[in-house]
Amino acid sequence: MSNPRTVVIVGGGISGLATAFAIQEQAAAAGLSIRCTVLESGSSWGGKIVTHRVGDLVAEAGPDSFLSQKPAGLELCAKLGLTNQLINTNETGKKAFVLHGGRLHELPEGLVSFVPKQLGPFLRSGLLSWIGLARMGLDVVVPRGSSQGDESLASFFRRRFGSQAFDRVLEPLMAGIYAGDAEQMSLKATFPRFLELEQQYGSIIRGMMAAKKKQPPAPASGSPRTMFVSLRNGLGDLVTALTTRLTQQGVELRVGCQVDALRVRSHQPGRWKYDLILNDGSALSTESVVLATPAYVSAELLRPLTPIAGGLLEMIPYASTATVAMSYPANAVASAVEGFGFIVPRKEGRDLIAATWTSLKWPHRAPADQVLVRCYLGGVGREAILQLDDDQLVARVRAELSALCGIKAEPTYVEVNRWWKAMPQYTLGHLDRLTQLDAALSRYGGLVLTGAGYRGVGIPDCIRDGAIAAGQVVRYLSGQRTSL
Repeated sequence: MSNPRTVVIVGGGISGLATAFAIQEQAAAAGLSIRCTVLESGSSWGGKIVTHRVGDLVAEAGPDSFLSQKPAGLELCAKLGLTNQLINTNETGKKAFVLHGGRLHELPEGLVSFVPKQLGPFLRSGLLSWIGLARMGLDVVVPRGSSQGDESLASFFRRRFGSQAFDRVLEPLMAGIYAGDAEQMSLKATFPRFLELEQQYGSIIRGMMAAKKKQPPAPASGSPRTMFVSLRNGLGDLVTALTTRLTQQGVELRVGCQVDALRVRSHQPGRWKYDLILNDGSALSTESVVLATPAYVSAELLRPLTPIAGGLLEMIPYASTATVAMSYPANAVASAVEGFGFIVPRKEGRDLIAATWTSLKWPHRAPADQVLVRCYLGGVGREAILQLDDDQLVARVRAELSALCGIKAEPTYVEVNRWWKAMPQYTLGHLDRLTQLDAALSRYGGLVLTGAGYRGVGIPDCIRDGAIAAGQVVRYLSGQRTSL
């Protein structure tokens, strides 16, 4: 096991850490000795996964959960010994709401996570007029669209279900996931399943019904997972467990270490050496590099190597958002809160994108005499509000909660978290650009990209993509030919 091969991962968010973990795992299985280093320009690990514990309050500054239906998140938790720390959403109060006409309406459960299962609850929601419901039902006779080219989410769902269903229900759900503008977002890159249903069944409604019939029965034993899961003491524990395990495995973790430039030199025919120029003026040489940085950061590093790749990466836009968490005395807001939270359609013209009653949705997030709420602002076309200072931002959020929910009380705890250029946007043509990007980088063996900017923005997506990146690194360092 002498003379280990070397890899440097740039970026210490969940993508970079998961990649390092998967490299250790896959290298061990391949009998390959790899010396792995992870560089993070900031002062802490985990990227947008940040948990703040203040007394008995557990507030997430970034994501507060992940999808259990995508297995990579649960599998990583199991490997790190965190399975017994996983928690489901609370059993009671599972309802969610959507704002329409200044009033909150219950959202049909089958659409809360945008998983195609049921549409019947629309009939009882009051969200759509009879004309809107009838137009939605025409999905069963609307002809299939072409599977060629790309189509925006807005175009697809208006074509299938009509403008009313799109504006009042589907658009705010998508905005809540991507903080984006559905007019610009690629269907193929974000929700390809709906295109598959249309092509296979000729109708989304028929496809939903077929998917429901094919759904396997719930396991007779074990603890079934709700659609979204979290960790008992916050998702920050996932980052802590990862960094602890990586350190134990001999991975070098370096914070406050920014990469200013990337240079390439020939190592041997078909092989390369990569020189990372660091912000302290030193250089780090390695056989393989994984860029787990936002696309716009990777663009600057790669442009001197390949202007085409740099230009393609620069074409992936990012949206800025903010979260405002506030705690209230339970007896002051008990009559004003219901369910897990609400989403706000763009056409309502409000400041909020969404709000989550965190302590009602998750156990162990606040003491019994407190209610913790988390509000979301910003996103594509709504980023101007982020220029307000913290006091002004909180005042705007409180005015929204007062108008929409009747909450007049003073919060006992407040925190504001801003995420500048944090949410990648999969705009029209995204997948084609990724194909071109792979081609532009194909001559640089051992140079791999991973992260939320490419093939999924959720935590399980980043973990899965990190494992794919790790496989490319291990194959390359083992001397196998691999394509990106």
